[in-house]
Amino acid sequence: MILYVMINKMGVKKVMKVIEYKEKYLEEVKDLLVELEEYIISIDEDHLDQMGKDYREKMVVYDLEKVKNNHGKCFLAIQNDKVIGLIMGEVYQYDEEDSLDYKCPKKGYIRELIISKNAREKGIGTVLINQLESYFKSIECEYICLDVFAYNESAINFYTKCGYHTRMQNMIKKLSS
Repeated sequence: MILYVMINKMGVKKVMKVIEYKEKYLEEVKDLLVELEEYIISIDEDHLDQMGKDYREKMVVYDLEKVKNNHGKCFLAIQNDKVIGLIMGEVYQYDEEDSLDYKCPKKGYIRELIISKNAREKGIGTVLINQLESYFKSIECEYICLDVFAYNESAINFYTKCGYHTRMQNMIKKLSS
C-alpha cells in the first residue's frame, strides 16, 4: 500500500492510498466500469458502443481474468475507504503471426484506467499510471501500449502528457445501406 496526501483548492488535505485489487471492492469496481462505459456511449459519434444487459456483472470478470492470466495487476485508488479510481494492466501475449513482422519486445498493456467523475483532475490518474508503469518496469517490460477511444479527447490529452504517442490508428467507415 502506498499513501498519498492530496491537497484540494481550499487547502484541505485528503489521504489517498493505492492498493492492489481486493475482492471487497468488487461492487465499486463494477460501478466504475459502468461509469466509464456510460461516458463512452455518450461521446460515441458512431453510435456503436452499448452496454449489454450483463455488462456490469461480466465485464469485471473478463477484465480481472485477463489481468490474472497474463501476469498483470489491478491497482485501486482508495479515499475514505471508497474506490475513486482504478488501473488494470497485463503483459501482452504475442502469437506466431506477430513474430513474422514484428520484433515482439516484452510489453505491458493497459486494459482500463478509470477515475470516478467526482475525482478527476486531481492527479489520481497520474498516480495510478505511475504505479502500473513501475510494475511493468519491475518485470522488464520494454514498452506499454493501450487503446483509447478516438472521441475521448480528455483521455488522449492525458496519455499524451504522460508520454504516450500514437503508433497505429484504427479507422472506420460506415457503408450506406
